[in-house]
Amino acid sequence: MLERKKCLIIGSGISGIGAASLLSNFGAQITIYDSNEKLEVEAIKAKLPQGTVAECIVGNLPEEVERATEALILSPGVPTDIPLVLRMKERGVQILGEIELAFLAEQGTVAAVTGTNGKTTVTTLLGEIMKAHLGEERTFVVGNIGNPYTLEVLKSKKDSVTVAEISSFQLETITTFHPHVSTILNITPDHLNRHHTMEAYIEAKEAVAKNQDKNDVCVLNYENEYTRDFGTRCPAKAVYFSSKSELAEGYFLRGTRIIRRFDGAEADLMDIRTDMNLVGIHNAENVMAAIAMAEGMGVPMQTILSVIKTFKAVEHRIEYVATKNGVVYYNDSKGTNPDAAIQGIKAMDRPTILIGGGYDKQNTYDEWIESFDGKVKWLVLIGQTREKIAECAKAHGITQIKFADTYDECLKLCTELAQPGDAVLLSPACASWGMFPNYETRGKLFKEYVNALPE
Repeated sequence: MLERKKCLIIGSGISGIGAASLLSNFGAQITIYDSNEKLEVEAIKAKLPQGTVAECIVGNLPEEVERATEALILSPGVPTDIPLVLRMKERGVQILGEIELAFLAEQGTVAAVTGTNGKTTVTTLLGEIMKAHLGEERTFVVGNIGNPYTLEVLKSKKDSVTVAEISSFQLETITTFHPHVSTILNITPDHLNRHHTMEAYIEAKEAVAKNQDKNDVCVLNYENEYTRDFGTRCPAKAVYFSSKSELAEGYFLRGTRIIRRFDGAEADLMDIRTDMNLVGIHNAENVMAAIAMAEGMGVPMQTILSVIKTFKAVEHRIEYVATKNGVVYYNDSKGTNPDAAIQGIKAMDRPTILIGGGYDKQNTYDEWIESFDGKVKWLVLIGQTREKIAECAKAHGITQIKFADTYDECLKLCTELAQPGDAVLLSPACASWGMFPNYETRGKLFKEYVNALPE
């Protein structure tokens, strides 16, 4: 449907390059546009896979290029309400995101993972389960996890499975995307600077299931009010998991055991203390979601549980780094919003020096600070939100607060404040933008600093 069309890609990052590569296989006429005038056209062209031909434009977009565009492809970071996109919509131009574009070429079955928190863990775990079931050559793990769907989809076949981590940004631009199994792990306030209202954010998340039907499965968190409510009107078969309630149908915790109950029959699957390497109730929820999705994809339970028992935490998510001089260091750089960061502090079992702050996504921090539960010995704050967080913390009686102007200063300060028996936790409750290009860089710099500390 895009053959020989004049396609304009907005964004020259990894998603934009992936889109250009796939469009070249469709035989489209490709232009890559990036408004950052500091970028060099030749540098963008150098990132293109061999054989991909595209015109590249930086700075201002010529009017004649805009008028000639027949299809617009948005990278996830590009808002759908900027003037250029609105003008294209008004003109009836076809608008696609990376996920929708790739799905046009998908040959196999798709499992889609979304939610405010837990996406990367569930996507990675489900990917490992599918590899154990089908083999690596028939399993593709793609999307917001860092591997563009557009670069992998041409390898798909009728008997392959694509496990896709999908953000709310990517879900804004889907039209035909149809996973056989999907999940919305949870919905809590996030990205309101992009979506503007909670209602718009919820709508974006729920879109993961909009093309599903009763032959498909949507796995939902019973303890989240938004996802529980969605189950009553979800077009797919809703399957619930719960960490607090014994469900008549679904997967739930009974003490420390994960129980599966369907059609009146119960099965005791595993113990979250002895059969998992992951820590925290939130990871028990992630594991239940992965089990439900894998069963929905037809994987035998024996294979599912075997993979779970050997699965390690993903990088940057409550990741143990090292113990230095009696102080335990954890990297939770992926705690980019308050709800994710709540799970980080909940997982701590000792006095904690907590690093918080970063880019302001217009979130509030009361619930995060209330979750400290006396564990936070010092709150060390950095970035754009540090004063906002400090003001909120003081309103909740937290006074042991220090500011750092640079990341290096922050890390040195934490080392000075920590005593043997303490933990230092990087779990910022904020995005990394402004100080770092992404949360991965923030986490890697933390780990490099810790690992370089003398014993």
